[in-house]
This record gives sequence, C-alpha cells and structure tokens, in this order.
Amino acid sequence: MSAFPADLTGTWTIDEGHSTVGFAVKHAVVATTRGKFTSYSGGATIDAASPESSSIWVEIDAASVDTGNEQRDGHLKSPDFWNAEENPKITFKSTSVKIAGDEVVTTGDLTIGGKTNAVDITWEFGGVAKDPWGNVKAGFEGTATINRSDWGITWNAALETGGFLISDKVKLVLEIEAGKQA
Repeated sequence: MSAFPADLTGTWTIDEGHSTVGFAVKHAVVATTRGKFTSYSGGATIDAASPESSSIWVEIDAASVDTGNEQRDGHLKSPDFWNAEENPKITFKSTSVKIAGDEVVTTGDLTIGGKTNAVDITWEFGGVAKDPWGNVKAGFEGTATINRSDWGITWNAALETGGFLISDKVKLVLEIEAGKQA
C-alpha cells in the first residue's frame, strides 16, 4: 500500500471485545510465555490523503495483565516489573506515522512503570468491512520488539544451565479491530 485506502479516513476506536493487546517473552531460554491485558482503550485518527498527519493512542490498565497464572500476574504487577499500584497505566501515543511498502510504521512514546521511550510499531492492515448492523470495522495487526531493561525492568534469575529466566527482549502484539466513529 502506498497510502491508506480512502475509506480509512476518520476516527477509529478499538473494539475491546474483538481485539487483543498482548506480549510474548522467552522463559528459561527454551519456551515462550504469552500474556495479554483485559482492560484497555485507544484509537486512531487517520488521514488517507496525508498519512503522516495520522495518529494512534492506547491506554492499558497495567493491573489487567493475564498470563493464565495468578502468581506470575501478581509478580508482573509488582515493583519488580511495572509497579501497577504506583503506575496504573501503560500508554502509547504516536509521534509520527510513515508508510513503508505494504506496512505502516508508527513511532511513538511508550510509557511503562512511569518511564517513557520511543518505540516503532509496524502495522499490517487487514481490511475494512461493514458488520451486519451497519457498523464500519477495520483490522490492524501491530508488532514491536522492545528491551524491557530500557524501562528499568531488570528483575531476573540466572539459570544453572546458563542464561536467564526471562529474556530482556519482549515482543508486543496488538491485534486490533476498530470501529469507525460517526
């Protein structure tokens, strides 16, 4: 895509019931552990004629983490990771948007645990459709890889066999269905 399709112009809101905001990280060097957040909001304002003036934003309730393990979720909420009690929100707000071949890259400020760094999220556009009730929906899949240590998240444990319990590298995965606002 050399530009956004014209029907993307407008303001879009994340459909939380049909989206996933999650992450994946290597555990014990040999396996991947995945997690998601169950409470978040966000959207985008898209200008198909001038994609660089488009913007996106996401606000995540840090305490809504769900990895399928209550003990691990509690540890992630603790000061060892993002200290959800003192920093209840994880946020992303784009600062630039550019077209890169078939993908859209949004650069923006990602704040975790009260610390902010620039991150590039690469998006694939899934298409636009009208649901049976006449609502216009669009699909987007975004990915980024970050180093958690850039946010001061350094808790870890050494393994007897070498390496560490948790990788510094974390893959962010955003599978978004958004509804077009009237």
